[in-house]
Amino acid sequence: MIEVTALTKRYGSLTVLDGVDFAVQAGEIAAVVGPSGAGKSTLARCINLLEKPTSGSILVDGRDLTRLSRRELRSARRAIGTVFQSASLLQRLTAAENVELPMRYLDISHSERVARVRELLERVGMLHRANHYPSQLSGGQQQRIGLARGLALKPSVLLADEPTSGLDPHTTSSILKLLAQLRDELRVAVVLITHEMDVVRSVADSVARLHEGRIVERGSVAEVVRSSDSELARALLPLPPGPAPRRERAVWRLRYERPDVDPAWLTSVGRELDTDISVLAGLIETIDDGGAAGRMTVRIERPLAAADVRAAFAARGIHAVQEGVTPSGEVERAEPVERGERERAGREREAVERAEYEPAELAAEREPEAAEREPAPAERAERRAARVRSAA
Repeated sequence: MIEVTALTKRYGSLTVLDGVDFAVQAGEIAAVVGPSGAGKSTLARCINLLEKPTSGSILVDGRDLTRLSRRELRSARRAIGTVFQSASLLQRLTAAENVELPMRYLDISHSERVARVRELLERVGMLHRANHYPSQLSGGQQQRIGLARGLALKPSVLLADEPTSGLDPHTTSSILKLLAQLRDELRVAVVLITHEMDVVRSVADSVARLHEGRIVERGSVAEVVRSSDSELARALLPLPPGPAPRRERAVWRLRYERPDVDPAWLTSVGRELDTDISVLAGLIETIDDGGAAGRMTVRIERPLAAADVRAAFAARGIHAVQEGVTPSGEVERAEPVERGERERAGREREAVERAEYEPAELAAEREPEAAEREPAPAERAERRAARVRSAA
């Protein structure tokens, strides 16, 4: 397992990681997500000590890597396998030779290395490409070779930094299935750095959101998507585009709270409430714990008491929030002021803008008592002609 405590990394006055805490157990895939610049790549480099943290501790199998000497650290790093965003294979070596490379500098016999390489290539489904060079392999095949190389020294922790970035959906799915197999069969602790929420839903057991160098939200994937409407929860299970939401009390936002929600809930709720229910938008998926997770926006087509609607959904493991109503039950106001107040406020703003940007003469002309009726175009032309005649 790996345990990170109060990890901080500074570059001069810039703090990139600020007191990061998390732990990953054996046989668990923990995803770390966040926007670009949140500190994900720096975290990955600190975990395998390619970057020395400013403070904090990194425990791998009970050993604090931050307190080891250089020689001890070289030995301890063998417990951490790394899979990079690009496979970073040596072009002059075959697939088998790339996998063997980490073992060449250790006291491992040739026969043991050959057996280990064969075992790993077979595990990642690349034994038939053992003698191919990286230029002869697709991006997905290269990433599989990178995974095999990361496992060469039998690590207890696998650090995967954006391993599916740039891969097509089919190849991404195959790499994720392989990661899940490695987790289950080898019982490695996998730290998955990614920005792809589909990847997190598909394979991760837990997730942490990194924002400006701090972990601001964490939990099991199932817990996050079923028990909250947080930013991370909405990103993990976003509603697809649908009709523009209208502020009407008949619209409800729904969230699955249980993994075993009956797929026929829409029909059963409609029958219980004796109403039609229109689905405006929705997303329902099976996540890594095998249960369903979902979010939907629906419209109840008959006026009903809000308490009855909430109770009907709650009985089926669905959390329901009425559109336009606060958690305390108060109706949200779409506009902060009444129409007359809006118009008066608009006139006041317009007057202020005129006072700031118009010459005083023009402002005076706009005063009702001083302003004259604006002449029609024909009348203006006649006045100009009269002035010309008088001047002549």
